[in-house]
Amino acid sequence: MTTDITAADLRDRLRAVDDPALGTDIVTAGVLLDVTIADDTAEIELALGAPHAPDEAAIADHIREVVAETGLACELSASVPLVDDHETSVMPGVRNVIVVASGKGGVGKSTVAVNLAAGLAERGADVGLFDADVYGPNVPQMLGSEAEPAVTTVNGEDRIEPPTAHGLSLMSVGLMIEEDDPVVWRGPVAQDTLTSLFEDVSWGGLDYLIVDLPPGTGDVQLTILQNLPVTGTVVVTTPQSVAVDDARRGVEMFAEYDTNVLGVVENMSGFVCPDCGNQHDIFGDDGGQSLAAAVDVPYLGSLPLDPAVRMGGDDGNPIVRRENNDTAAAFRSLAGTVANKVGILRRHHHQQQATASE
Repeated sequence: MTTDITAADLRDRLRAVDDPALGTDIVTAGVLLDVTIADDTAEIELALGAPHAPDEAAIADHIREVVAETGLACELSASVPLVDDHETSVMPGVRNVIVVASGKGGVGKSTVAVNLAAGLAERGADVGLFDADVYGPNVPQMLGSEAEPAVTTVNGEDRIEPPTAHGLSLMSVGLMIEEDDPVVWRGPVAQDTLTSLFEDVSWGGLDYLIVDLPPGTGDVQLTILQNLPVTGTVVVTTPQSVAVDDARRGVEMFAEYDTNVLGVVENMSGFVCPDCGNQHDIFGDDGGQSLAAAVDVPYLGSLPLDPAVRMGGDDGNPIVRRENNDTAAAFRSLAGTVANKVGILRRHHHQQQATASE
């Protein structure tokens, strides 16, 4: 079938596609980069930066609907709007680096990092998980991985090839030491080890690299912020005031280093009794939401206190991979929300650049 529609006509039609997060249509926002028509096919290039994010998938679906109304086939491509040129030079092939942090230990930060990574992979993204918690590297156990990293040659240089587990590429100090060996490192040793891993691991092409930080605000956190092109951070807290106060300090640290905070997630927000069905707020309530409001960052949602989460970590089988209950749904929702926040961050930055260049 042939059609007389031109690229300019189709561009005008695509003004009907809104980007709700930016409050305007994709043409005005600069999300639509290019439109060409060849052999009854519309080839459309978009400035989308969060692969498999629900919001960006909805935008793509709406575009396909508009193109279908013209009788044309549709081919979409996306380029990641860079926030900083540093992104491509430090970790080539990695589109987004998301740091998961907490102000104190024991709030389930690593559990959130593992299930966030698994949730993004479940959505279809290519995901890596970097366990930077050098003093408590338990991510390999939580993913059921005991495989030693292999060595491969990339461009004539020996590089570490991360093993995979549950569809994730994984790197951790825990894979490079004996199971019962304590990690007794002074700050400079931990910094040097992480810096070497940044340079030596061959991640290949990743949509997201999730980095699990140690708790607190110390040398390792600074090393990550100073050496990696961090797209944004997810701050984990429990509802109790002690955890919230420490999480607040973490948010302030990221602000000092001009690092985007994607939002705060409240873990262990409530326990639903399996016998009576009532919810019990073991650690209090609304601490995460109150923190997010106080420091003016998004609230990413709450995650319940559920024994199934602990079982998944102990068994090396994340809950998003083993369950279809409400708790697993909450973690899956978190993955979609974080991807959406990454997309908003990149599209908003691209919109500002496009406006400034006009």
